[in-house]
Amino acid sequence: MSVFTAAADQSLCAPLPVLGKDVAVPLVTGGEVSYAALDYAASAPALQRVWDDVAAYAPYYGSVHRGAGYLSQLSTDLFENSRVTVAEFLGCRAGDQVIFTRSTTDSLNLLAAVVPADCQVFVYETEHHASLLPWRDARVTYLNAPRTPAQAVETLERALAERDPYGPALVCVTGASNVTGELWPVKELAAAAHAHGARIVLDAAQLAPHHPVDIAELDVDWVAFSGHKLYAPFGSGVLAGRADWLQEAEPYLAGGGASRKVARRTDGGVDVEWHSTAARHEAGSPNVIGVYSIAAACKALTEAGFDNLVAREQHLVAAVRAGLAEVPEVKVLSLFGDDAPRVGVISFVVEGWNSSHFAAALSAEYGIGVRDGLFCAHPLVRTLLGSDPQEVGECGAPEAEPGERSLNAIRVSFGAGTPDEHIERFVRAVKELVSKGAQWKYRTEDGRCVPDRGAAQL
Repeated sequence: MSVFTAAADQSLCAPLPVLGKDVAVPLVTGGEVSYAALDYAASAPALQRVWDDVAAYAPYYGSVHRGAGYLSQLSTDLFENSRVTVAEFLGCRAGDQVIFTRSTTDSLNLLAAVVPADCQVFVYETEHHASLLPWRDARVTYLNAPRTPAQAVETLERALAERDPYGPALVCVTGASNVTGELWPVKELAAAAHAHGARIVLDAAQLAPHHPVDIAELDVDWVAFSGHKLYAPFGSGVLAGRADWLQEAEPYLAGGGASRKVARRTDGGVDVEWHSTAARHEAGSPNVIGVYSIAAACKALTEAGFDNLVAREQHLVAAVRAGLAEVPEVKVLSLFGDDAPRVGVISFVVEGWNSSHFAAALSAEYGIGVRDGLFCAHPLVRTLLGSDPQEVGECGAPEAEPGERSLNAIRVSFGAGTPDEHIERFVRAVKELVSKGAQWKYRTEDGRCVPDRGAAQL
């Protein structure tokens, strides 16, 4: 009995309808096939429900907060009600603020801009660059990659015990790795941080689309995530959590909306009183449709039931892992081992293959979209590949010929909208490419491995 038959026997939920599920793409070998979107970790397809909600609102679009007209008032209510919806989705505590940003990267850069000047930041080398790099004005301690969840906690406790006990401190950690999909012990890390007088921010970009995130239950101080990974279109993100550092700092951006009062001084300058609400860090005209799409996604996922979504996704994870395990040439990358719980994000390398060549063949010959490279987590991928984590790498494909070994990997990722057929096709394609080779010749063009359209079929 296949994993998919077993899933049907257990009456697991059907995949949620998403945009693009019926899009046909051409194959280099001829004909067309429905596109298998297996790059959810980069950007998940928008839920049809979210798109419908946004389309229903679009004719009523208006400027928020500063308009007297009906559409402006309606849009303002929708914008602020979206803030309430997100707060409920995240289990925010009384007094927490929900700030709308452009992305997870923007959210963490915002937090980096408001940390106290003498703050010490602790971040694992395993983080996505959005979490690894924003802390340019703080004292940063980079922690080595742990090999077990317990070691992650021990490493943090040891580092915090050695810090200056009198200054502020912040720990930044992912909830689920964007490379391995493995879940991190967030609640235990939060307890360790607080025991040593530090705060903690959770990068939930990969966790929130796959798993419930509850700020109060996890006892984290802030959560950051992106709408485009949460099945919402458009460029919006969220930073939610404690208000004090946010209220005490200068606005992330200065301008209209962030300012409450502005007056000229007799010396020719200006005096500014900034808002103490979330508006303090939301200067300018906000992305109302993007914000509403996040709220619509939060509602859709909540109504679908995370228990149902998690159960079905775990069957897909099991199917991918079982299929890859049948191919000796495939090595799945992992920090915490095969038994570690994970979301639908799996990275691997194939012996004898350049990862970019393999990913290009999956696309051109099977209509499967995955990602290859270092996934904006260079130190982590280098560590997992057994190379020097200090070695310089690039996010894109290397200048390597098809067949050459490359120091990057292939990532397959999926979620609530992934049908069984996409997973079955992916597993079959991996087996065929490894056993039979590619059917077409490929070349490197502008840093990408692409089919050589002038070449004959192999």
